[in-house]
Amino acid sequence: MSNKLANPAPLGLMGFGMTTVLLNIHNAGFFPMDSMILAMGIFYGGLGQVIVGIMCFKRGDTFGTTAFTSYGLFWLTLVGLVVMPGMGQAASPAGFMAWYLILWGVFTGFMFIGSLRYPVAKQVIFGSLTILFFLLAAHEMTGNHTLGFIAGIEGIFCGASAIYFAMAQLLNAEYGRVILPVGRPTLSATVAAEAPAKQVAA
Repeated sequence: MSNKLANPAPLGLMGFGMTTVLLNIHNAGFFPMDSMILAMGIFYGGLGQVIVGIMCFKRGDTFGTTAFTSYGLFWLTLVGLVVMPGMGQAASPAGFMAWYLILWGVFTGFMFIGSLRYPVAKQVIFGSLTILFFLLAAHEMTGNHTLGFIAGIEGIFCGASAIYFAMAQLLNAEYGRVILPVGRPTLSATVAAEAPAKQVAA
């Protein structure tokens, strides 16, 4: 039996991508919030990504551990924010949800910078997710329905890009060649490491 660890990233990306698409179909105004979205948020988007984050930890993947665990817990907290007021807990004050989304947007912006060392397909996910969080925050602050619709469409794109990257990793690995292209990293590890050193030397 091989001791080689499987790549957990496609599983985590599918959990993130499919759940994000479903939620943003709601955000765009096509369907109301329902138990299907909440169930996906708890299990596939939530617990699934947390498990993948733990698997990334075992592989020594700091970026994957941080990303998958954080966004898995994001889905669980989001479901809690929807469900807990119905269980007797106090709902968040009006407009406070915007600050929740802004914090996640800032975090994701930093993750986008980290993603520049990875294929373009991965950069697209984090770049579009950063935009999504700030669009949703703006929608929460203003109540503008057009902003909500734009955020929903952008979120569907973000989720679809995660699904694409997941399938690209899976199919490219299975066939041993490029089936779905993902693009080259914008920054190499060498460039990323040399930049701080040059700043210190200057």
